[in-house]
Amino acid sequence: MSWLRKFVVQLALARSPDALVKASGGTPRTVRGMTLDPRFQFLEAQARKRAIPWDQMTVAHLRAQTEAGADLFGGSAASGVRTEVVHVTGRSHSVPTRLYLPTVRDNSAAMLVYLHFGGGVIGSLECCHRLCSLIAKDAGAPVLSVDYRLAPEFKFPIGLEDCRAAYVWALENAARYGAPAGKVAIGGDSMGGHFSAIIAQEFRDSKPPILQVLVYPAVDFTSETPSMHDFADAWPLTAETVEYFLKQYLPDGVDPSDARLSPGRTQDLRGLARALVFTAGFDMLLDQGAAYAERLREAGVRVSYACFENLPHGFVAFPAAAPAAEQAIRRIARETAAALKGQR
Repeated sequence: MSWLRKFVVQLALARSPDALVKASGGTPRTVRGMTLDPRFQFLEAQARKRAIPWDQMTVAHLRAQTEAGADLFGGSAASGVRTEVVHVTGRSHSVPTRLYLPTVRDNSAAMLVYLHFGGGVIGSLECCHRLCSLIAKDAGAPVLSVDYRLAPEFKFPIGLEDCRAAYVWALENAARYGAPAGKVAIGGDSMGGHFSAIIAQEFRDSKPPILQVLVYPAVDFTSETPSMHDFADAWPLTAETVEYFLKQYLPDGVDPSDARLSPGRTQDLRGLARALVFTAGFDMLLDQGAAYAERLREAGVRVSYACFENLPHGFVAFPAAAPAAEQAIRRIARETAAALKGQR
């Protein structure tokens, strides 16, 4: 993307909150007593003006839009962190990953496997690049970001299997990178949170993670909570987007209430790894994330929960779009780092 476009976009966003709201319809976007950050309200309004009809949408176009957004708003990596390309061997595929290695290490901090957003259809390592680097730096620990395969080329459960393979690899290799042997955390945002919740459940009784970090996670593909309707038009995750993702991701005949698709419907949550759960206010997935945190707590799991009320779904990929998003991912990084060190 050209430097000129970046400059023009940032110049537009540099206007005052009042000017941004005026350019986005004239009144603040308020739902449930929460008010959307003016910068994100402006981006939402612009996205609506440029929306492509869903009957004309292609996966290639969605992916291109996502990567352009990451280029514009993804932000830079934290200083003091280098990266390596590592290929993890799965059942039948070598899974590419990006390993974040901080200059200053803390050998007590566990390794984190991080999984990006995108409904299993879009997204890449660039969509969580800044957050992963911040966590690595704050924790002094290695962070493995996974480039799992996407639908519709690779439908469920292929992406999940790639993420599972990365988690097993981390268990076996954490000590090589200065982390405690066999101690690994799992985390991710949106679909990455979905995969993380599933892996935490699947490995509960054998080699469980020491922590699960769930950022606006999708934990129930059958959800009909109020937020699914209250924020059905909230950019960037709309009801049409969710429907499109599910059509691409799910093979014919699969039951969406299955625990490998809707981990929030698992009845027994006892004994799961401690959890950090973060939700966004302007998000269809708000209620299911909050409910899962509460159910974990009721099952005796140690849980920390926070909602960033003025932010939309997907804010991890947009730290350069608004100071509020940058502040949010810095908080997530700090709290995750503390948990990886066993301080929370």
